[in-house]
Amino acid sequence: MSIPAHSRQTLTSALHVVESNEMTRTLTLPNGDDVAEGDIILYNGYPYRVKFVDGDEYEFELSPLYWGNGGMDIPFTDREALVDQWEADSRGTLTSSEWRQWLQEARHDSHFSDAELDEIARELRINENLLERLRRVFRR
Repeated sequence: MSIPAHSRQTLTSALHVVESNEMTRTLTLPNGDDVAEGDIILYNGYPYRVKFVDGDEYEFELSPLYWGNGGMDIPFTDREALVDQWEADSRGTLTSSEWRQWLQEARHDSHFSDAELDEIARELRINENLLERLRRVFRR
C-alpha cells in the first residue's frame, strides 16, 4: 500500500527540520527540544524567537525578543551550526515558571534595562504582580 505524497512527512536528517503536509516546520534543538516557527527559546542566556528562512543561504534564524528584526537576528546555515554555537547557558524551551525565574535573575543583571525586560515579559506573557514591580522600583 502506497502513502499519498501529500500526507507523507519528510525529514531532512542533517538539519533535523520536519515538514508535514500542513507545511509545519520544526527544528530539533541540541538539547532535544522540538520547536516550531515563533517558539521562544533560551539561547546563550537570552530569549530568542525561532524563525525559518526561505532562501538558499540560511535555513533558520534566531531573533532576540527585544532586539529582533533590527539586524540582530542570528542566521544559521543548518542545525550543525547551531550545535556548534550552543553554550552552557542555552536551555531551549522553558516553562512559564522558568521564564519568571529567568526574568527575576535578569532584573539583577546590569546588562539588561528595565524597558528591555518589561518588553520581554510582555512577549513571554508573564505579568509581574504589583508587589514585585513596587519592590523593583523602590530598590533603587
